[in-house]
Amino acid sequence: MAKRVLGIAVVGIGGAVGTTMVAGIELLKNGVIDTTGLPLAVLEAAGLAAYTDIIFAGWDLFADHLAQAAENHDVLTHKQWVAAEESLKQIKPWPAIGDARFLSLIDGENKIGDKGHRAVIDKLRADLQSFREKCDSAVVINLASTEKLAVEGNEIFNSIASFETALDENSPDIAPAMLYAYAAIAEGVPYGNFTPSVAADIPALVEFAANQNVPIAGRDGKTGQTFIKSVIAPALRSRALKVDGWFSTNILGNRDGLALSNAESLASKVKTKSSLLDDILGYEVEDHIVDIRYYRPRGDNKEAWDNIDIRGFLGQSMQIKVNFLCKDSILAAPLAIEIARCLDLAQQRNEGGIQEQLSVFFKMPMTRAAKVDQRFHEQEAALLRWLAS
Repeated sequence: MAKRVLGIAVVGIGGAVGTTMVAGIELLKNGVIDTTGLPLAVLEAAGLAAYTDIIFAGWDLFADHLAQAAENHDVLTHKQWVAAEESLKQIKPWPAIGDARFLSLIDGENKIGDKGHRAVIDKLRADLQSFREKCDSAVVINLASTEKLAVEGNEIFNSIASFETALDENSPDIAPAMLYAYAAIAEGVPYGNFTPSVAADIPALVEFAANQNVPIAGRDGKTGQTFIKSVIAPALRSRALKVDGWFSTNILGNRDGLALSNAESLASKVKTKSSLLDDILGYEVEDHIVDIRYYRPRGDNKEAWDNIDIRGFLGQSMQIKVNFLCKDSILAAPLAIEIARCLDLAQQRNEGGIQEQLSVFFKMPMTRAAKVDQRFHEQEAALLRWLAS
């Protein structure tokens, strides 16, 4: 079979997750690691790009080549960093969109500049056009730091016609994540949003993707605590155990954690992390609390702690406590890779628009239906059926 190269263009490629994605693929190519942690590695779905046939490029506010960026994030072991260093040095981020109105705590010098929405989109599209000359197909994955919560009911987001007008008028309500999504769709490149930021899930861009027949998916990768919640909650429901309260707290010290120390960015994250529990259980958990704190000493090593108060037969109270000591990027990077491979497969199958079968990868998945099935086992089954079809 002829080799087919998949290019993944990453928004925020110099971040901890982005550099871990790139390093992981390079280490796989060199036989330094195996496929542990890559959920679809055991499958042989026709059309999925081989891991060793993936290349990377992308945008970042920091201009450091990826070897320097990876060293700064300190996710890789020293042995892994040395093995991937030369390959990582070859990738230098393209200038990214910097807008303090949407992301105030993360800022760098590698910016496109404030040239107006249309000029920015033209630059993003030119980057993608150049990148596609090096690969057979491309996908855009958003891994940028969380933006403040956009006003999703804004009328400019309701149709592609109103959104186009807002672009022409340089509306201040249009967030950077939306510009990246628009540019990708305009170029016919599938787009996946691994962040809590509002992007391709606004009605205007959903309509645009359907019109262009471009696959889209998101939002917010389901990596650690919410993944565990989507597994435990269905089991509690199946045993008729009533959840009286669920307290979830996170501490992390990487760049994402710093971004989330801004209250407006935090609101975006809390919304995606809080959304699934009531959907799974079928009732409102009155005391469902989600707390996220930036704690610099932890770096990329995140602690996710859950206390679950439940009631069983005879009204007797019980508790479940879960303490998940995660490595944030080690959980996230493989999922971002798999999302890109699946979006590319959807493109090969000529299946544009919202990709509901990828819901298993997201906290707040995009679906055509009004109600989302958030049970992990059901989402996984839907993905496996699609891959086998």
